This record gives sequence, structure tokens and C-alpha cells, in this order.
Amino acid sequence: MTLSSLWMSAQTIVADSTHKEKIAEKLTALSHMSGEEVISMIIRGALDISARILIALVILAIGRWIIRYLKNILRKMLTKREVDASLKSFLMSLVSISLTLFLIITIISILGIDTTSFVAIFASAGLAIGMALSGTLQNFAGGVMILIFKPFHVGDFIEAQGQTGTVKEIQLFNTIINTPDNKTIMIPNGGISTGIINNYSKENRRRVEWTFGIGYGDDYDKAKATIAELLEQDDRILPEPAHFIALSSLGDSSVNIVVRVWTSTDNFWSVFFDMNEKVYKRFAEVGLNIPFPQMDVHLHQKS
Repeated sequence: MTLSSLWMSAQTIVADSTHKEKIAEKLTALSHMSGEEVISMIIRGALDISARILIALVILAIGRWIIRYLKNILRKMLTKREVDASLKSFLMSLVSISLTLFLIITIISILGIDTTSFVAIFASAGLAIGMALSGTLQNFAGGVMILIFKPFHVGDFIEAQGQTGTVKEIQLFNTIINTPDNKTIMIPNGGISTGIINNYSKENRRRVEWTFGIGYGDDYDKAKATIAELLEQDDRILPEPAHFIALSSLGDSSVNIVVRVWTSTDNFWSVFFDMNEKVYKRFAEVGLNIPFPQMDVHLHQKS
């Protein structure tokens, strides 16, 4: 037997002996009391218990009214914020259970029952559950934050945790997205809520940018006018802010022209791909060359 077990056994024996001594003292005192004193003591005890029960019932009634009042306030607040129905139901249940447990412990304390053991049990159970479900609770907390603050909605095209796709469903523990090639990906909410979210659908318009190259010796002004004409013919391109065309750099094999326009978010990719095709065809029609990387090799013959 270890030293700690011996110490605990000794403590148990001392506690039992102390408890027995107290009982013996009470029995001895009771044996020396007269009948009237015993009846008076019983009446006082009954009155004390009755008073405690009455106070506990009053506290129970008042506590239940307060719980209902707080639940109504919480329900109105969640409804005003347009919180998801599943999250609202869960939060209402969580608040109701927590307040009810607090009320029960308060009533038990009023009745004279030691609540230390109850609090210790609840604390131990909460700690054990929290440690066992630490990752799950983190994902749940992330889901709550997403549903409350709404950084994205169902149908938004987002980039998060290295994944890009359209949000299909927002659950309490995971967010489900569909990628452009129709793959379904489940992303834990814990990582999303603490990471960077790129929401491409948040704004109504986006800027599209291209870099077109022409050969050295080609007419830059003609290339700029040709691009501007194509942009003005496309109704999907917004007139404000106005398009931007400029010579961005002189590359190894081409003169690079940067082009920036604004369009609605829904038309972003269609405008991007269509303009690539239009510029390629029109440059060939007006005699502008789109160069490709090449290397000139010079051979020198030694005499």
C-alpha cells in the first residue's frame, strides 16, 4: 500500500470517527431533554423546513419567469439578426438548460443541501467533455461565428483554407462547397473562422485585367485604339470607372500592354475569356503581331 493511500485511509477513519462523535453528542443531548423540549425542537425544525420550502418555491416561480423573460429577449435578438434557424434553436436550448441548472443549484442551496458536490460534478463533467471534444467544439464555435457574422452566404463563390468553390451549405461544424469542376468539399468551420476568406461574390462588381503583348516595331497607338474599340463594343463592361489602357513593360520578346476594366461580378469570367479571343482575332486582322518567346543565335566563324 502506498503512502498516499494510507493517508487517504487515515483521513476517512478520522472523518468517520468525527461524524460518529457528533451523532453520539446529539443523542446524549436529546436523552437529557424533556418531552416539551423535544416537541419544541421538532416544531422549530418543521417551521424552519417549511420556511425553506416556501422560499424555494417562491425562488422557483421567480426564476422560471426570469428564464422565460431572458429567452424571449434572446429570441427577439436572434430573429432581428436573422440568425440561422438551426443555430437559433440550439442557442435557445443551451441558454435554457444553463439557466435551469443554475436555478436548481440555487434552490438546493436554499433547502440546506450542500451544493459543493454538485458543482464539482458539473465542473468535472464539463472539463472532461471539453477536453474530449476540443476540436469539435472549435468547429462548432467557428460555425456559430459564421452564422452570426455572415462573412459569406449560400451561393457565394469563396476561397478559404486553400479551397475555391461555391458555398452549397453552412452547417454548425462544416461548410460544404462545390468546386468549379463539381467536386464537393467539406471544410471544418474552425479553420474558416480563424483564417483568411476571399469572398468573390461579396461585391456587385469586379475589375478584370489583361496583359496583351505586341511585337517590337508594331504600332502601339494602333494596338491601343484597337483594344479600346473592342472594349466599347462590349455592353457588359461598365462605363464607370472608365477603362484603363497603358504600356506596362518592355519584355524580352514583346511590348506589354495592360488593360483594366470593371464589370459585374456575374460577368467576370465571360468578359475575361471573350476579350482574349476578340483581341487575338482582331490583332491578326489589323496586322499586329502577338509575339512568343524566342532566342536569336549568332554564329561567328573564326578565320
